[in-house]
Amino acid sequence: MRDTLLIALYAFAGAAATGLAGAGLLRLIRRRSLTASLAVVAAVGVVAMLAGTLAVAWAMFLSPHDLTVVTTVVAMAAVVSLATALLLGRWVVARSRELAVAARSFGDGGDFAAPDGPATAELEFLSRELAATSARLAQSRERERALEASRRELVAWISHDLRTPLAGLRAMSEALEDGVAADPDRYLKQMRTEVERLNDMVGDLFELSRIQAGTLPLMPTRISLYDLVGDALAGVDPLARQHGVRLVGGRIEPVPVEVDGKEMSRVLGNLLVNAIRRTPADGTVAVSVERSPEGVVLSVSDGCGGIPEEDLPRVFDTGWRGTHARTPPAGAGLGLAIVRGIVEAHQGRAGVRNIPGGCRFEVVLPAAVS
Repeated sequence: MRDTLLIALYAFAGAAATGLAGAGLLRLIRRRSLTASLAVVAAVGVVAMLAGTLAVAWAMFLSPHDLTVVTTVVAMAAVVSLATALLLGRWVVARSRELAVAARSFGDGGDFAAPDGPATAELEFLSRELAATSARLAQSRERERALEASRRELVAWISHDLRTPLAGLRAMSEALEDGVAADPDRYLKQMRTEVERLNDMVGDLFELSRIQAGTLPLMPTRISLYDLVGDALAGVDPLARQHGVRLVGGRIEPVPVEVDGKEMSRVLGNLLVNAIRRTPADGTVAVSVERSPEGVVLSVSDGCGGIPEEDLPRVFDTGWRGTHARTPPAGAGLGLAIVRGIVEAHQGRAGVRNIPGGCRFEVVLPAAVS
């Protein structure tokens, strides 16, 4: 029993010394290829066995003949182990390089395609993560392209809408200055109207900039949507009469919500003005408020004839006004973008869908906690 313990002690001492040396070597080559690290690991296993054997032989527990036999066996094992480690290392490195080349493609704007062939579990997991990252980057690039297109449209339309009233103001002011205006009072009234339009456009741009920057100040209070809708309908009644549109607000439940009254009035006002301007004379604009499993649904239905299905996803985009809405009375195309921004700031959502004869804009808000 004592001899067995001594043999184990000498073998452990020799193997431990080899392991420490191998750990130091691995630390030195930690930035080198994986093939070198695998070769060192394989060599450490074989040399540790040989060192333990030599330590036992030095302690006179092995005969010269037995030592020669063990050394020969260890040498053959070393050759096979090193060859296997080198093959494995070269295969892993080759697979890693293929992944690097594939990853470089989606970094340059392409899509990631995982290399064909088997791979270790770790490399397979890395391939899946790279594929998911590539998909997210593609979505981000698509959103960026959509935003850039929206910004270009907004700049073009804003430039057009600003140029028209400015040109009119310039012409009317020159006529008044030269004393050739046939009806100065009418000119002054028209100039005031144009200035108010310009002021509204600037106000919309400022509001939208605060929404997109996340700095829109909200002061939520508990209010009833019944009162909110009533005030909004009274505010747009003159515009509805001017366009010959009937306003209907029969299905309005007195549902309490926690919202900023001023901003939510702007939301409802924008939706109503948008609906009135796109509903033909003798048409109807209907407002309803009802509870739903998602919260409180505030809807505005018009008689615009519907929106093309391909345009529905863009209705709330900044600057979008459709193909028939490039005239100044349509505004700067910011009203619905402001609606969505204010609603989302209240943790709600805004949507639109077609109905027979028109479309229905819906705003879903969280119900007030009782």
